[in-house]
Amino acid sequence: MNIKSLKSLLNAGESETVEFKEEISDSLFKAISALSNKKGGTILLGVNKKGEVTGVSTPARFLENLTNRIVDITSTYPSIEILDAEGKKVVVIELAQSPYPVSCEGRYYERIGDTSREMRAERLRAFLLKGRPWDFLTGDFPEPEIDGAAVENFLRRAVETGRLPDISLKTPIPAVLEKLEGIKDGKLTFGALLLFGKEPHKRFMNACIRVGRFKSETEIIDDKWVRGNLFDQLEGTLKLLKQYISVSYSIKGLEREDRWEYPLPVLREAVLNAIVHRDYHDAANFIQIKVYDDRIWLSNPGGLPEGITVEDLKRPHRSHLRNPLIAKAFYLAGMIEQFGSGTMRMAEWMSEAGLPEPEFREEMGGFSVYFEKSAVNEEALRAAGLNERQVKAVLFVRKYGRITNEKYRTLTGVGRVTAFKELNDLVKIHILIRVGTTGKNIFYSIGKKPSNARNAQQTLSKRSTGRSR
Repeated sequence: MNIKSLKSLLNAGESETVEFKEEISDSLFKAISALSNKKGGTILLGVNKKGEVTGVSTPARFLENLTNRIVDITSTYPSIEILDAEGKKVVVIELAQSPYPVSCEGRYYERIGDTSREMRAERLRAFLLKGRPWDFLTGDFPEPEIDGAAVENFLRRAVETGRLPDISLKTPIPAVLEKLEGIKDGKLTFGALLLFGKEPHKRFMNACIRVGRFKSETEIIDDKWVRGNLFDQLEGTLKLLKQYISVSYSIKGLEREDRWEYPLPVLREAVLNAIVHRDYHDAANFIQIKVYDDRIWLSNPGGLPEGITVEDLKRPHRSHLRNPLIAKAFYLAGMIEQFGSGTMRMAEWMSEAGLPEPEFREEMGGFSVYFEKSAVNEEALRAAGLNERQVKAVLFVRKYGRITNEKYRTLTGVGRVTAFKELNDLVKIHILIRVGTTGKNIFYSIGKKPSNARNAQQTLSKRSTGRSR
């Protein structure tokens, strides 16, 4: 590097490939790891963060000692030279992109923008595997561990969809697995065993789903584990969920029409997404589903893929397949219609059913989705500043369907005028609707539900804000 190139780097500032360091410290070696693991780059030693030359002392054998320290700590061999700039010494360390992962004292770093950051566990696993997905890894599994009936069921579905060309119901099982890339170099992949194994949980203990029915966080009514191959886990989980939620029906013509508390396509899509997108590297955790009286919570090991945010899930977004072999199998079987649209369909189905849109969160090291039966929940009511009587009354209506002025008075202990005013306030903000015209015929029920819980809180918060003025 010459002085002209050095000045150009100083003027441009730090970037994804350039780092400034005033002195030798631990952060220098972390930067070497990060740059080597990305695109390579240049470190200027003797320069502050503003791009000003501060200079370094370069005693005898300086280059030899620095090179030895870099090799000992990071096992890399960079190009190092010393330049005179503004009467001071600048050490230029140039790094190529490494063909192997470069660590710094047992930890791995990557370059994000102009910073060096330690890799998160999931990112590190992917990096060490050099982009090979978990479900494409292979193991020494004997072929008898594959359930022939499971493969045949898949084959029948795939033939019906027409998505798997050049295959028929008579295709031998090994040929089906090879077509799916479920066999690599003569060995079964992890994905093939999960999809078609007889007892895959014996190999992957937590590759299963836990479903519970809860009255509260501490009062558990039922608790079940769903195991088996992934297709069986999907159907078994949906069967349990149907047992845990209620259903009503109406007669249209000569046919009965069921109406579930939550649309069944929503629950199916949520469980399917969890199975396809979970982080199977995380062997310590499993998919969890908790069904409460007023909500369902589904938690999945593994956060969102890099570059996708929670906000992206409510609009068209690219599909990032964490487990492409598993996703491909469900697609070919006709269980996935289009990659990247499942979360949007869930929101549409909930809205069409008059329910709040699902809420997506990254939390506890994984990904969660919440389904609420009503946007008007206790937390939202209290946060909005409704008084205790109104909160109590709305929760009563949610449980029993309606409330009268008389019942409001009995429930809260207030007089007729106060009861009328407080019920009318709830009508004004569209939490309750008034039904009937006169006297004892009048009652109040839950109004048209807002499109999601956030909108409900905003509606209620406006009222609370207005009061404080």
